[in-house]
Amino acid sequence: MSDESPSIPPPVINAAVETFGLTRHYGNLTALNSLDLTINKGDLFGFIGSNGAGKTTTLRILSTFLSPSNGTARVMGHNVVKEADQVRRILGYMPDFFGVYKDMEVTEYLDFFAACYRIGAAKRQQTIDDVLELVGLSEKKGALIGALSRGMQQRIGLARVLVHDPKILLLDEPASGLDPRARIEMMAILQELQRLGKTIIISSHILSELETLCNRVAIIEKGGLIYSGPVQGVQSQFSRKQAYRVGVAENIEKAVELLRERTEVSDVEMQEDESRIRVELVDPEANASIIASIIVNSGLELTALESEEMNLEDVFLQVTRGETQ
Repeated sequence: MSDESPSIPPPVINAAVETFGLTRHYGNLTALNSLDLTINKGDLFGFIGSNGAGKTTTLRILSTFLSPSNGTARVMGHNVVKEADQVRRILGYMPDFFGVYKDMEVTEYLDFFAACYRIGAAKRQQTIDDVLELVGLSEKKGALIGALSRGMQQRIGLARVLVHDPKILLLDEPASGLDPRARIEMMAILQELQRLGKTIIISSHILSELETLCNRVAIIEKGGLIYSGPVQGVQSQFSRKQAYRVGVAENIEKAVELLRERTEVSDVEMQEDESRIRVELVDPEANASIIASIIVNSGLELTALESEEMNLEDVFLQVTRGETQ
């Protein structure tokens, strides 16, 4: 079992979660490999990786359900092994699959878990009302959980996590299996929770949503950290080539031929609608004026020259191979 050592620095004031050399073995399998990670208070933090990359193992260690083989993890300064009880009081964990008591009414279900957190009977009703209002299900108080849609059951699961008012939420694939409307509703709830001061760590395969939802992300593969930082920093750190979308007034085929002949250009592709050309330059620091000069000096009229930004999915595919330990 892991232990603090003199080499581990003291807790960072603004840090909600810190891991130092966090490692977890399952027999000969290494699920986590010396993971160093810092998540700040107030972050809506996206945890990204292929299946088997170590995301769920990390969340289970942070939530005190699993002990690390080596290394240390702290939640709000509390060691997840030595101070597990303190961690559980300030943390809410929603696994990727959780069971619900389908024959219970919504209020009965939440009352049961509120009692488990030793919330007094006099306070429980107001607590239940508050969390149901937060997840938008106040009108479902008396409904049987088994009669609710998948999206509503997910929101009830989130309400359960919120009954003890945790400072940090660990959400493992909270939008898994939801239809588009239910996913949008779930993301809106998470944004509201962040606005209320919660620190949220969310694991998800829906990278386009994480890109707009999260302020910071981490990418892991084979249990090791590839990147951790602002969403905007992912593109700048991993973009290997500078790409542009080019438009000309006419004779687009001639423009393609001219660009392909130039040594400064590494790749030229006609877009599917044949209204734009995608151009990659050899030098990632090169200026777009190179392309403009090629087009204009050939007597063609340049109508568009736009930089192509890599999105989070592009970066993820570029820097990972989908490998597990």
